[in-house]
Amino acid sequence: MQTIKLGADGATVTALGVGTWAWGDTLFWAYGKDFGADDVAEAFQASVDAGVTFFDTAEVYGFGESERLIGKFCKKTSQPIQIATKYFPLPWRWNRSAIAEALTASLERLQTSQISLYQIHWPLEFLLKTKDFMEVLAAEVKTGRIQSVGVSNYSAEQMTQAHQYLQAKGIALAVNQVPYSLLTRQIEDNGTLQKAKQLGVTILAYSPLAQGLLTGKYTAENVKDLKGARRIDPRFSPQGLQKLAPLFAELQNLSEKYDKTPAQISLNWLISQGNIVPIPGAKNASQAKQNAGALGWELTPDEIELLRQKSK
Repeated sequence: MQTIKLGADGATVTALGVGTWAWGDTLFWAYGKDFGADDVAEAFQASVDAGVTFFDTAEVYGFGESERLIGKFCKKTSQPIQIATKYFPLPWRWNRSAIAEALTASLERLQTSQISLYQIHWPLEFLLKTKDFMEVLAAEVKTGRIQSVGVSNYSAEQMTQAHQYLQAKGIALAVNQVPYSLLTRQIEDNGTLQKAKQLGVTILAYSPLAQGLLTGKYTAENVKDLKGARRIDPRFSPQGLQKLAPLFAELQNLSEKYDKTPAQISLNWLISQGNIVPIPGAKNASQAKQNAGALGWELTPDEIELLRQKSK
């Protein structure tokens, strides 16, 4: 199984993870309606069976339910599982002890004493600053409750600050979790990707399939029946899909060459660049198995560049 070290000296995880925002979340996802606990339990097991053992969650996903589900699932497998979760700096958390208290609560829900990665979910510095976050988390690394420190949705400048504060404590910033896919490439233009490479920070790529747009299942005929946020995303309109036709055609060509799905090609495009770990969601076993098919092979540098050009 392909593995990757998070940052310079962080935890070693599988080169593909599983994003679990939808697990237990009824506010943004249709958990409890379109899918439920049995479905995500099967997604967890299918991922582990395929060798994917890195799961990314957060305390705000389903108000802790995602963490609770993962904790239960981990107790039912003998496989070592790597878990990443996140702290959200809500405005009433006004002192440094709140960070450690939030970590304690997450560990209890996850039913474990140590996790592979703990991240600051957003750089919302109400009364706590980046220095506070990094100093507290550096101390948690030394106590052994977390193996690696990460940030999420940080700009190049904010990531650099976090890196410097941790470095002063003898610890390397492991990751920056940001949206990144063939259709979401802002980090290439705003300096975040380049700075991450310079600092040795691994990119955790969330929404790596652009809300399913890169799976190839959306057509001009079926987008009329879309629900939720996709209905107002212009990329899902007949005109938007037409604009993306050259990219979809190239994904199909590569799908035939490698005997892989467009989704697997799209995920491998991220993995093959190096130092990037995509964390696609999986609401059932079928999606989990398909995601895992992105591992074990590699696009060529020319193919990576061709897809980059076609997705402009």
